[in-house]
Amino acid sequence: MFENEKLALSDDILMQIEKPARYIGHEVNAVIKDKSKISIRFAMCFPDVYEIGMSHLGIQILYAMFNDMEDVWCERVYSPWVDLDAIMRREGIPLFALESQEPIKEFDFLGITIQYEMCYTNILQILDLAQLPLIARDRGNDCPIVIGGGPCTYNPEPIADFFDMFYIGEGETMYAALLELYKSCRSEGLDRVEFLRRAAHLPGIYVPMFYEPDYNEDGTLKSFTPIEKGIPEKITKEIVTDLSSAVYPLKPVVPYIKVTQDRVVLEIQRGCIRGCRFCQAGQLYRPIRERDVDRLKEYAVEMLKNTGHEEISLSSLSSSDYSRLQELIDFLIDECDSRHINISLPSLRIDAFSLDVMSKVQDIRKSSLTFAPEAGSQRLRNVINKGLTEEDIIRGATMAFEGGWTRVKLYFMLGQPTETEEDIRGIAELSNKIAAVFFDVVPKEKRVNGRVQIVASTSFFVPKPFTPFQWARQCTKEEFVEKAYLTRNAIKEQLNQKSIKYNWHEADVSVLEGVLARGDRRVGRVLLSAYKKGCFYDAWSEYFNNTAWMEAFAECGIEPEFYANRERETDELLPWDFIDCGVTKEFLKREWIKCKNEETSKN
Repeated sequence: MFENEKLALSDDILMQIEKPARYIGHEVNAVIKDKSKISIRFAMCFPDVYEIGMSHLGIQILYAMFNDMEDVWCERVYSPWVDLDAIMRREGIPLFALESQEPIKEFDFLGITIQYEMCYTNILQILDLAQLPLIARDRGNDCPIVIGGGPCTYNPEPIADFFDMFYIGEGETMYAALLELYKSCRSEGLDRVEFLRRAAHLPGIYVPMFYEPDYNEDGTLKSFTPIEKGIPEKITKEIVTDLSSAVYPLKPVVPYIKVTQDRVVLEIQRGCIRGCRFCQAGQLYRPIRERDVDRLKEYAVEMLKNTGHEEISLSSLSSSDYSRLQELIDFLIDECDSRHINISLPSLRIDAFSLDVMSKVQDIRKSSLTFAPEAGSQRLRNVINKGLTEEDIIRGATMAFEGGWTRVKLYFMLGQPTETEEDIRGIAELSNKIAAVFFDVVPKEKRVNGRVQIVASTSFFVPKPFTPFQWARQCTKEEFVEKAYLTRNAIKEQLNQKSIKYNWHEADVSVLEGVLARGDRRVGRVLLSAYKKGCFYDAWSEYFNNTAWMEAFAECGIEPEFYANRERETDELLPWDFIDCGVTKEFLKREWIKCKNEETSKN
């Protein structure tokens, strides 16, 4: 297929599988290096299908950073889809990297970014197909160092047994030192355990084998201590202080097939000034840091030139809070208009400025607006510290309908702390009020298709580490389903019910996500058991097998209710308390108490 290049998969296999372009590499801007000049080979993995992994900005940043190092070659690997997975197991084909098409087991490092708890069994799939021992302690000196990074590493304990180390925090700061240490240890002829021992002294690096948990009789954590002298008791997250000077992928890899986010992504800032109590990202990525607007303008022009993409998107937790947003958008409109390039603006507050901007960059007839009230009542929005009033929402909807929009998406969460039936009914009532606004402000002759479309979607609340809600109980599956039915029935009671469509998430997936999010090291046994029962691609509803998971919990003698449905005392030692994420436990406790008192906080 490619001259002088041997593919890991034969033409016969490629003809049998869906989307063979997932596995052949050689995409635009993929980096190929001369192996004879390379000291370290690093396989960068996203444990989900290619189309999802290729859309992840973090991997593109690290890929660019590693490949800027002269003697390091970073390649990519993703989870094979179920069709190829079966063939690789049957034929004994080892998992391979896209760039060189060579087996992962021959690399020095396998770096896995962990974005979502429901991908945990895919991590085991990756290790298994790579023909590596699943348990870190079983790996020999000939195995790559398996390192995890990403938001899920802020409670790495449920997957601790499968990783040699975790990198806690933002990847731009400490990897150069880690790779230098690796080269130094190798030149001294030291084994992998000694490298891990020395690595455990580096800031932000957590090596699970050198820490030991102990438990109370009631199952709670009694202690969590280092078992090696000089290793830190607390791991402090790594953070980029000068974001404008940090590496950025100006030549991101461009796939041959359509992926989830087929566009140039411009990260304008990290962090968020909002203080939503359910939101883990808002706590983990503090403090807020902006990229220089002139540099962003240069990046945008360069990346559009280097990729040929026809869309550019601004990336941030809250784009409206970027101080130079007006200037940046004016530049992009001028730059993109002449090239017929679309601009995508997620994470904007719906206010006059945002609607004005969106009317310039969107085809209003085709696009929908997104509001995230998160709760149906003002009382519950105060509990979660959403910082959004019903007046704000109605005002935004009014401006949107006057501006020509006829479709609105509303996102809510069911099962948040202190929620009542009245709060749930508020979801239906707020949706109805927004629909009514349309009929009030848009004359009949201007109504496209005669009616507004309101799509109300509810997800189920999952308490996450390092949020004020980390102590909260999660609802049971039955409670979640009951809340969804109540929401649906309340919508059917509304005057404008024909204008409102309701969607909800699977309850059993949310409960399992809750267990994995707040689990301790014992939960790893369940993960291993579920994987051996055939569980992977759990994030995909068509492959999620709740029965197999419940069997795995029962066989391991572990009750999911202990992790999901129990409210913690604020003095309980939590599995992630050994990590310093930059937000104190005292602050989170104060916010938890304020939530129960229905008090808001500014930030």
